Amino acid sequence: MVEAQRPVTIHDILIEPQTIEELGVPAGLIHDLMFRMMFNEGDVSLRRFMDVMRISGKLLDNILLKMQQDHFVEISKAGQIGRTSYVYRLTEEGMGRARDSMERTQYVGPVPVPIEVYNQAILAQTQERDNVTAAEVQQSLSHLILPEGFHRRIGPAINSGKSLFLYGPPGNGKTTIAQAIAGMISSSHPIWLPHAVTIGGQITMVYDRLNHKPVELSKDELDQLGDYDHRWTLFERPAVMVGGELTMEALDLRYDETSKFYEAPLQLRANGGMFLIDDFGRQQMRPSDLLNRWIVPLESAFDFLRLRTGQTMQVPFRQLIVFSTNLDPGALMDEAFLRRIQMKVQVNGPDDQLFYTIFAKQCKALDITPNKESFVHLLTRWYRETKRPMQAVHPRDLLKIVKALCEYDGKPMVLTTQLIDDACSSYFV
Repeated sequence: MVEAQRPVTIHDILIEPQTIEELGVPAGLIHDLMFRMMFNEGDVSLRRFMDVMRISGKLLDNILLKMQQDHFVEISKAGQIGRTSYVYRLTEEGMGRARDSMERTQYVGPVPVPIEVYNQAILAQTQERDNVTAAEVQQSLSHLILPEGFHRRIGPAINSGKSLFLYGPPGNGKTTIAQAIAGMISSSHPIWLPHAVTIGGQITMVYDRLNHKPVELSKDELDQLGDYDHRWTLFERPAVMVGGELTMEALDLRYDETSKFYEAPLQLRANGGMFLIDDFGRQQMRPSDLLNRWIVPLESAFDFLRLRTGQTMQVPFRQLIVFSTNLDPGALMDEAFLRRIQMKVQVNGPDDQLFYTIFAKQCKALDITPNKESFVHLLTRWYRETKRPMQAVHPRDLLKIVKALCEYDGKPMVLTTQLIDDACSSYFV
């Protein structure tokens, strides 16, 4: 009977490579990276190589010794503590190799990891999710005034880790709710990610300074890790948020003609976390194009990336996808796609009671003295008579105008019906 193979864990992946073979990338890629560093910087110490390339000093020293023997580099400065203190520079022959390397790509950074290993790492860290509790969801939404029990519509979607559709009229907190979800995901168990990967022999940048926030490890945690593969960094779970600026090109590998390496698509940068598409339906592409692009990944949890050469690579599609829109969902997508979005949550405008609660809270926040007469006047004159729908954002915006008017006139922050009329006349079209 064949013994079942033990699944690969993130601890297996983080074992520090001791040879070029264990790095999983061609030796030429590592040599080229070192050539480019010396071409750009001139003299480069062993410590500098270690800091930038994030591989062991012993491995780098062996490579530099071979490059010396091949007359590509020479020692420009020898320290007092052996080879670890040496500083290197290119020879004339090495300069030629460096120029050739710069023609191929200008990438300088940590040694990439193979895409296959990246896939294993993402799968190992997303197979089991840390479920959020009702108390955690309620706490994250505590700054919002929402209908009773609203958290029960959000929590299961987060725990499913698949997809969520927020819809409803504008100004009622859909984006704020999505941001609260992002905060919960980011604060959960962190994730190990590489700086860059190799796909079909090409370097692809995964790290995104805007969305990948490193987690500082304690001394005890570092001691427990020991000598690990520093090409991997521990990050907060990413939360990528885009709006109307989203284009189809951002969802595919993007090749930079100047730097000559690829940048990962947004959904790859969001792996292990959350991807919010805000104002869905207002992007610089048809909604149907986006839906057709993702209909298979949402079903299978795997995506396919294509290089310029036509070569394709399967990668995990493991993030909570959140769509947020104030447009009619039925006009944006067909039934087949709606079926693939597991959870749909309608975020409606507040009723009278919730509207008053929001209004009172905003008065307190802005240090404005409220009165019942002014609030009743607001409801009667500016909502019921005009049949204007109430939005959760209105109290904040109107009271900010009231405060500005009081400050301008030099009057106390006390609400009056006249101030309500002045603010509404300025705010509503």
